Amino acid sequence: MKICLVEDDQIMGESLCDRFAMEGMAFDWCQTATEALARIGSEVYGVVISDIRLPDLSGEDLFGRIVAREQYVPPFVFITGYGAVDRAVHLLKLGASDYITKPFDIEQLIEKIRALARFPVLPPQPGRVAPKLGISPEMRRIEDVLPRIAAHANSILITGESGVGKERVAQLIHAHSDPSNAKAFVPVNCAALSESLLEAELFGYEKGAFTGAVRTKKGMFEQAEAGTLFLDEIGEMPPTMQVKLLRALQERTVVRVGGERTIAVDFRLVCATNRDLQGLVLAGSFREDLFYRVNLIHLRLPPLRERRDDILWLARIFLAEHGKAHPANAKRLSVAAEAALVAHDWPGNIRELQHCLGRACILSERPVLERADLFEDRVQESTTPADVEMMSLNDYLQRCERHYILEALDQQGWQMNRTAVALGISRKNLWEKIRRLGIASEQTQSA
Repeated sequence: MKICLVEDDQIMGESLCDRFAMEGMAFDWCQTATEALARIGSEVYGVVISDIRLPDLSGEDLFGRIVAREQYVPPFVFITGYGAVDRAVHLLKLGASDYITKPFDIEQLIEKIRALARFPVLPPQPGRVAPKLGISPEMRRIEDVLPRIAAHANSILITGESGVGKERVAQLIHAHSDPSNAKAFVPVNCAALSESLLEAELFGYEKGAFTGAVRTKKGMFEQAEAGTLFLDEIGEMPPTMQVKLLRALQERTVVRVGGERTIAVDFRLVCATNRDLQGLVLAGSFREDLFYRVNLIHLRLPPLRERRDDILWLARIFLAEHGKAHPANAKRLSVAAEAALVAHDWPGNIRELQHCLGRACILSERPVLERADLFEDRVQESTTPADVEMMSLNDYLQRCERHYILEALDQQGWQMNRTAVALGISRKNLWEKIRRLGIASEQTQSA
């Protein structure tokens, strides 16, 4: 992580640079806002440390221009005197990460920098393909294997909880097999249609085959010719339809409802389910021969709680899309809001995360979303009896301690000194606990 220091005071600047060097931190030192404007954007910075009073522009003007100009805005920490604390608080409301008042303890500044580094936001790197599924190792591995799957597999099963992005993976498989986008991707939700409607949708029908069939219609198998047929929620398919699907897969032919002519079809089949198909086979509700037919390649998509690295990556994508659609209502996340998102388990996965952010963007009047904007009730880390049985006593006590410190920080407005007094410990001890318990990035509003 590289630091951009914006400080016109020669003595303070040299002192901070010496300390950054001692800590092994890379840095650039800009002595004017104009110099900082030229560097930020051309260099990738993990954090910007800026004095509010600068010789050419104010720190507030510098921050405002960076926000208006850059897609990626690194976390800003402002250095201010006691007389300008109101301006620093105003900057926090506009999206700055933190401020520190003169005279300050340099240890305190180093702690703030390390806290902000816990959830880094990195812009796309030139010459590198941006990830499409996530930045976590789990999703990177899945994305890396998709081109090989698209080139060689005609039957793929994608499993995972509801809302993890199974259709998105199916679309990427199709895109790898058809870069020119000339072939069809045909999705069908097996759980949304009755048995008769599902048969008519999949196989098509001839004119007059049933009441309302006023014309001949091609089914999804035919519409997916040379492309991809995506059967979502295949675990909900009725047994009689499973037989017909198996025959179509084995023979690569279909007969329309009310028809007699056999029609040859050629397609890639991608199935998805949030259920345990193997368990359904053992229970007798899913055909074993169909299971082996659709399970040639199996991709399991982990839930968000198992790949927390993707939570902020997805959140920023959703907020960028919202800002593009509604420029006057563009939103950003505070450090505390980001920490709350990462701490939440997201039982509804990506769909729930998108809904949460969409709701907050509509209801919040502020440009920066806070923890309270995201969750109607404060995010709590519940511990069920099952959870307790599976964790050690030390882990359980650490979870309780972390929850108690979070409550204290919220009650004291994230003021470190006041929180330490309320807890009956020293400020140094509080910082050590924050680091150890992994909550250093939540938010620190002042020393």
